[in-house]
Amino acid sequence: MLKAMAIGLALATPVAPAMAMDVKCDNASMSMMKTEVDGMKDANMKKMASDHMMMAQQSMKAHKMADCKMHMDEAMKSMGKM
Repeated sequence: MLKAMAIGLALATPVAPAMAMDVKCDNASMSMMKTEVDGMKDANMKKMASDHMMMAQQSMKAHKMADCKMHMDEAMKSMGKM
């Protein structure tokens, strides 16, 4: 009985996407996230995510990696991934 409950709990617990756990400020991550943002249906959330992605790209170009990561995290939140 306890084993069945543990399995049920494990199946019911949402799993965060791998990217949400380790967002990197690099061209590959930017490209992957841009593709996801472009496919979003909700216009308001898409605009927020796009704005954060633009700021993340500017930060990456300026070598401000902490700011880049922060904006990528915010973009992911706008996408509902965190």
